[in-house]
Amino acid sequence: MQTAFGLDIPMTLEDVCNPEKMALLVYDMQVGIAQQLPDSAGFIQQVKAIVDAARTHQMRIFFSRHTTLPNEVAGVSQLKAAMALQRVNNVSEVKPNFLPDSPSHAIVPQLSPLPSEVAFDKLTMSAFVGSYLDLALRDVRIQAVAIIGAVLEFGIEPTVRHAADLGYVPVLIQDACYSFSEQNRARSLDNLRSIALITETNTFNKTLNRM
Repeated sequence: MQTAFGLDIPMTLEDVCNPEKMALLVYDMQVGIAQQLPDSAGFIQQVKAIVDAARTHQMRIFFSRHTTLPNEVAGVSQLKAAMALQRVNNVSEVKPNFLPDSPSHAIVPQLSPLPSEVAFDKLTMSAFVGSYLDLALRDVRIQAVAIIGAVLEFGIEPTVRHAADLGYVPVLIQDACYSFSEQNRARSLDNLRSIALITETNTFNKTLNRM
């Protein structure tokens, strides 16, 4: 920790890994997304190791859920994004795959939020846009946000950037963030090194256990 101008400036994981000042964001670990991941069972267990550690230390946990609206009300940006993600050339081919209350929209059963946790819906890649996440974190004086889930290069990277812009210290637990290729992973990690603390599951859990 460095101190300047009356401010504590965190520099390391140890500086921010306080369950009272850090929240865990589990990004889009939904049934419909897990079905698209090779070895989804193994990856879910990797994410669960972080969730279990956070629960042991009574850390506040938020689960984001990517949501799609019916095509008739989805709007331009949502339809264009869906076309790109679904790799279709005509808007008539877009399928709203994550409608609220559909089976694919739900958090995977292995990670089901506890009554003391919350899942919230979002329409965008950043978990902070159009959701109550920022207000909820500020209201309990959270200073750092640990982020895990899927997919790193699609939604986690913009969420990390947005967290930093809002004044939080983002902590990216890289082996609990899914990526569709090592090239994509390397590019995203390189992009985020200047604004996030990047760590791994074992280091994060060990640091949390020392708090």
